[in-house]
Amino acid sequence: MTGNSKLLDGIAIFKSVVDSGGFSAAARRLGHSTSHISKVVGQLETRLGVRLLNRTTRSINLTDEGQNFYRHSLTIIEIAEEATRAATDQQDHPCGVLRVSAPVSFGLTHLRHHLPKFMQLYPDVKLDIDLNDRLVDVISEGYDLAIRVGHLSDSSLIAKKLCELRAVVVAAPSFWGEHGRPEHPSELSNYTSLTYSNLKTPSQWTFTGKDGGLIKVDLEWVLSCNSAEMTTALAVAGIALGRLPSYVCQPEIDRGELEVVLSDFEDGPLGIYALYPHRALLSSKVRAFVGFLSDTMR
Repeated sequence: MTGNSKLLDGIAIFKSVVDSGGFSAAARRLGHSTSHISKVVGQLETRLGVRLLNRTTRSINLTDEGQNFYRHSLTIIEIAEEATRAATDQQDHPCGVLRVSAPVSFGLTHLRHHLPKFMQLYPDVKLDIDLNDRLVDVISEGYDLAIRVGHLSDSSLIAKKLCELRAVVVAAPSFWGEHGRPEHPSELSNYTSLTYSNLKTPSQWTFTGKDGGLIKVDLEWVLSCNSAEMTTALAVAGIALGRLPSYVCQPEIDRGELEVVLSDFEDGPLGIYALYPHRALLSSKVRAFVGFLSDTMR
């Protein structure tokens, strides 16, 4: 127990002694022994360097210093109780500022569609969203949580998988018409490519063969970019082929602006994760946001 915690406990016990009219009554009220109550008050007096109570075998009386300290103790206990109620209410009712870090592409293509609903459900939560492809330090930079896409490195953070996505090889129909479609991942080294640098090992793509083995392909790339939107736009323009998270380029695929190849060799699903510092005593605003994303993205 810290010194400040002992001091606050001592003040609360001193107040109870005065309110109860004696050490024995305070002990019964608080569920402690009389000797413990007397010891705590004595330690409080020693810490303050003044006598607060004059004790007799039948009664206690406040000294002048004790009367002054008692008046202040009422304010101290009231503030402490108010702070406790506020913290408890905040755990029961999501509120306050929620700082979230998320990749730019995820925020623009996915998160922005769901935030209005969350804000309607939790009007007392203020969202501070930082769209940034940098891997932020959640704890030292003061974020409540971060959203990460793809493979996670080792971390002391708690990771909650929200959903899974595919990384697909795509190009414009005009590109496939000019260069032909690959039928095996090993053929990709013969094409020019666009690499989305936020994917793991962007200049070397890994695929799963039909026999379950891994196929690694080194690429001849003409552009590497950390913006999925930029990479998608260049692929639509027919510059080269690209490998992108499906949630980014699905609209272009649906419109026929991009066509997928090698779907039989995909390297397993990529995860979208919510990362936060602690599992125990998780604040209600973080718990509400993670639960909301998990439900909407499932």
